[in-house]
Amino acid sequence: MLIAIHPKLPMRNKNETKTFYFTLGFRQQGGDYEGYLMMAMDNVEIHFFEFKALNPAENYGQGYIRVSDIEQFYQSLPERKILIHPNGGHLETKSWRQQEFSLLDPDNNLLTFGQ
Repeated sequence: MLIAIHPKLPMRNKNETKTFYFTLGFRQQGGDYEGYLMMAMDNVEIHFFEFKALNPAENYGQGYIRVSDIEQFYQSLPERKILIHPNGGHLETKSWRQQEFSLLDPDNNLLTFGQ
């Protein structure tokens, strides 16, 4: 019965969020709604709700995104000027045998990419 999940993450500024995810390779999905944004790439869709009073230092929004060619995706980020998360940013194989790295969006939402 279940067919998909689309995380909903907080955003302070819709234009900044949209620009960041465009740079990652996402496209805007659906219409242009006040206070709400939907971004998609391949089979991944992330929704964002406006939270202007959000303190990024207190935001623990997270998403785990599976990638089919993580090394290629990881290598493409510097040319797009995407900063890798300093504590989990390097692509590495974890003890659970997943290759992973993480980055933060403008609102401190943690995105972990894994294969």
